[in-house]
Amino acid sequence: MLYFLQQLLNGVHSAAIYGLLAFGYALGNGLLKRTNLAYGGIFAFCGQTMILAAVYGWQALWLTLPVTIAFGIVVALAYAAFLSRVLSQWVFAPLVSRSPNAIVAATLGVMLVLMELSRIAADTHDYWLPPMLSTPVVFASGSTFVATLTVIQLINTAVAAVVIVWGAILLARSNFGQHWRAVADDPFAAKLCGIDTTHVFHRALLLGGLCAGLAGVLAALYYGNLGFGAGLVYGLKILFITAVGGYYAPARAALGAAAFGIAESLWAGYFPIEWRDAWMYGLLAAMLVLAGDRKDAPSAV
Repeated sequence: MLYFLQQLLNGVHSAAIYGLLAFGYALGNGLLKRTNLAYGGIFAFCGQTMILAAVYGWQALWLTLPVTIAFGIVVALAYAAFLSRVLSQWVFAPLVSRSPNAIVAATLGVMLVLMELSRIAADTHDYWLPPMLSTPVVFASGSTFVATLTVIQLINTAVAAVVIVWGAILLARSNFGQHWRAVADDPFAAKLCGIDTTHVFHRALLLGGLCAGLAGVLAALYYGNLGFGAGLVYGLKILFITAVGGYYAPARAALGAAAFGIAESLWAGYFPIEWRDAWMYGLLAAMLVLAGDRKDAPSAV
């Protein structure tokens, strides 16, 4: 039982990262209505940028470890905001109104560029952060087994949960949330009603990009490293996860992603880990098929 509890606790941390990514992805996808492959690229790029900035602060600026980590986080989030603004202004805005299907190809190109920029900046080396806040917090113990989470896992989970809850409240109760739902439903009608659809568009993509950047920072802080190709893996996972949770409902997408993270952790704890991704993708595909069948089913009324 304690082993099962440990796998659930491990899944809570994964759920927080996936939930934050899914929330930000749905926030942008509700307006784009097209696959955004650059989203995973921002996640990996910001995580790698945080590590490189921290290494620079430690080796070149001689900063203390807490200050160099803070420096890396600020730089990574600044890049997330910059990339989100550039993408929304120069890629998404022109394509969404003229050739929306080209968004998939364009964002694939952006993701490849970000991967290569990270690799070149690191000179194809893997830099690792030292273990931080790795003190275990005991949740339950037995004679031979102890169920724990580290301090960094608890902090990451709390930060992601606060951001998701704050974002959900913002969408539910603020004018921006009302305008976002109106633009997601029908941008032309929203514009006729006096809503500044351009402002809503850019702001939503900025917030979504910051979610991706923050998730990359949290992942890098926990794992100590984030590979150049992580953007493609996480981008595809979030694409499928958000499809099940709901592309146009960020809070529901975050809940679906959280459930996926816990299920992924349970699989890794009880079954061969090399088959984990294959089975999880298969489960997502089956859920999408079942969801499609329910939508196509005739009404009983």
